[in-house]
Amino acid sequence: MALSTTASDPVTERPRLTVLLAAPRGFCAGVDRAIRIVELALKKYGAPVYVRHEIVHNKFVVDRLREQGAVFVEELDEIPDTSAPIIFSAHGVPKSVPAVAQSRNMFYLDATCPLVTKVHREAEMHYSDGRHILLIGHAGHPEVVGTTGQLPDGAVTLVETTDDAECITPKNPNQLAYATQTTLSVDDTAAIVAILQRRFPQMAGPHKQDICYATTNRQEAVRAIAARADRVIVVGSPNSSNSKRLVEVAERGGCPEAMLVQRAADIPWAAFEGITTLGVSAGASAPEILVQEIVEAFGERFDVTVEEIETATENIAFNIPRQLRDVAAE
Repeated sequence: MALSTTASDPVTERPRLTVLLAAPRGFCAGVDRAIRIVELALKKYGAPVYVRHEIVHNKFVVDRLREQGAVFVEELDEIPDTSAPIIFSAHGVPKSVPAVAQSRNMFYLDATCPLVTKVHREAEMHYSDGRHILLIGHAGHPEVVGTTGQLPDGAVTLVETTDDAECITPKNPNQLAYATQTTLSVDDTAAIVAILQRRFPQMAGPHKQDICYATTNRQEAVRAIAARADRVIVVGSPNSSNSKRLVEVAERGGCPEAMLVQRAADIPWAAFEGITTLGVSAGASAPEILVQEIVEAFGERFDVTVEEIETATENIAFNIPRQLRDVAAE
């Protein structure tokens, strides 16, 4: 058993704590690709490299890239006339954004996750077939803004809740298709889709579900540890949709309390007094270094035993843009 001492205190025994590490956790292939695009652009072209919106929703990642020379903006009009690269974030952008970039002769690289691009292309396909799109997602999220922006105004109706699904009144209920944000709760989305399918049985759906493999896998892994844990920490940023969904999954799965924590300095230690089992996961935009930082912080206060609970193996990787493949091969 681990012991800790100080100069003035007698030998004290630290309480035992089992840490259940959910796996998979942390970076997904789309996030890894987006971050690499910024890093490789900085390596090839030098600073500054402009990034429209946070490349991924994680403050640690964004701050680290900013230190390397990335300049983050919300809109292209914040960028001066420049030959420096402009990178679109992993969440995707409306069609109007690359159109503006082209009109200003900007050199841009698209870091949109390929699984988000899939949603864009399928929405366009359904629209071209004469269908109105019901988009399940959260208002204002950049991914929703980007997907809606693939189509003309009025072509998409946002559905956020089961109440929305029960109340919407489309003009032509026989000419509908649905799409979803890729980072939603699997269970919540299934409930909304079930209502829409009951009300609009001829509604078309995606060829393959829009919620991405990483979101699904991380929710399943959290579900596997939730009932065993006195508390669950999800490492992630407060503007990360998939991270917030993991907190919800943990609490629904039987954990008395789950919380989102950005890094070890933010841990509210009073909430962990008396616990014997802690679950830890990380959203798809949170780096593993922050997970280990939090586990080490608990190791300073508890006699920690780490147990990894793996529910799936991930080996997916996405290609980077051709403009950067030469420097990636070095």
